[in-house]
Amino acid sequence: MRLIKIERVNRPFPLTGMMVGGYVWGYLADRRGRRSILVISLAVNGIFGAVASLAPSFWLFLLLRFFSGVGVGGSIPVIFSYFSEFQPRLRRGAMISALATFWMAGNILAAGVAWLVIPRTSLSAHWGWLDFQSWRLFVVLCSVPSLSSALIFRLFMPESPKFLMEAGRETEALSVFQKMFKLNNRCATKPFPVPGLVIRSKDDEVKNRPTSGSRCQQFSHQLKQALDPMKQLFVGPLASRSVVLLIIFFCISFGYYGLWMWFPELFKRTEDGGSPCANVSRVQNSENESCYPVKTAVYMEGFVTAASNLPGNIFTILLMDRIGGKILLSVSLLVSSVSVFLIYVVKTKAQSLIMSCVFSGVSVVSWNALDVVGTELYPTQLRSSALGVFTGVGRVAAIMGNVVFGQLVDSNCAIPLLMVSALLLAGGLAALRLPQTKQTELT
Repeated sequence: MRLIKIERVNRPFPLTGMMVGGYVWGYLADRRGRRSILVISLAVNGIFGAVASLAPSFWLFLLLRFFSGVGVGGSIPVIFSYFSEFQPRLRRGAMISALATFWMAGNILAAGVAWLVIPRTSLSAHWGWLDFQSWRLFVVLCSVPSLSSALIFRLFMPESPKFLMEAGRETEALSVFQKMFKLNNRCATKPFPVPGLVIRSKDDEVKNRPTSGSRCQQFSHQLKQALDPMKQLFVGPLASRSVVLLIIFFCISFGYYGLWMWFPELFKRTEDGGSPCANVSRVQNSENESCYPVKTAVYMEGFVTAASNLPGNIFTILLMDRIGGKILLSVSLLVSSVSVFLIYVVKTKAQSLIMSCVFSGVSVVSWNALDVVGTELYPTQLRSSALGVFTGVGRVAAIMGNVVFGQLVDSNCAIPLLMVSALLLAGGLAALRLPQTKQTELT
């Protein structure tokens, strides 16, 4: 259990980095392009994640994990903007849901690799000042997907044509459309049917140029320009939907990340039967437990809980374009609320694991629907910035959920569980206030 407690201390640092990186990378993606920002943010995540495995001290490890989180914070909102801008209107919901499925795949892969690698003390080695234990190898392996993805995007993937059109880069946008047409019509011989593109004028370029003057004035202008997208989210017709999305992101992030980190503790408390909120005294001495030998049950339970997302992902892929993200988001949040309440009343470890899997499988529908709705509610020039703001709020909520559970799980764990249930209920009701975006054109 000590390894799990160390992870709970570690978890807020990458989450804080994700909070910082979300808006910064999102803003840059709306100004500089999706592809280049994705490459940089993925590289930052992978490089700092790999270097963290060599950290000689715990606090240096946390600092490096913070910078790794800054990279993750950019890749999450930007990838959904980038991907959605390539999809046809009638299949966009299903395709974004399919993309979100890889979050589940990553969780399963991480849980499986941890299960295979960390308990194997034979993988440890001593290299001078560095005691390279099996958990360090696990950290290195977790950085490989980000680094390989950055390389693939850099070498093979084009810029979003919708962004290029918004930026007035007609020739580049036309080239991307030609490549897409050729790829989608490999077996046909018909020529590309569009001779040119009509793009919007760039009258706002002069307005956004840095003003002349002192460095302080230029910095003030650049800061004002950087915060302008956030201001635009809360004025005019976008204000009401932005407030609703802030509420939903806070509610689901508080509950999901708070519960996810403390599931192992709740499982442990139900080993001998009884409610997870009743068996406190038997685990209070776990602080003194050694990290090794590693108890593998926690990784098996994490693997099963992560795998339980699969039905929810299949469900959203099949029905997102038929039902719409708004309805799926609201209903799944309400059902998630009920499942969390039932976790509080279970009596055995098997029941606790089952209800945790139900919560995981239903809440993933909420996340997928939120990804779809979030990309469809905002115009191209604000899409990545908006997702960056909302995911940043979600990271704040995730840190709060982790801290609240940590403070209350020993004294009265019923309070955080019922709090999560109430927040998810509030989020489900708030989702009913969102406009319907099913199969609408991206603006």
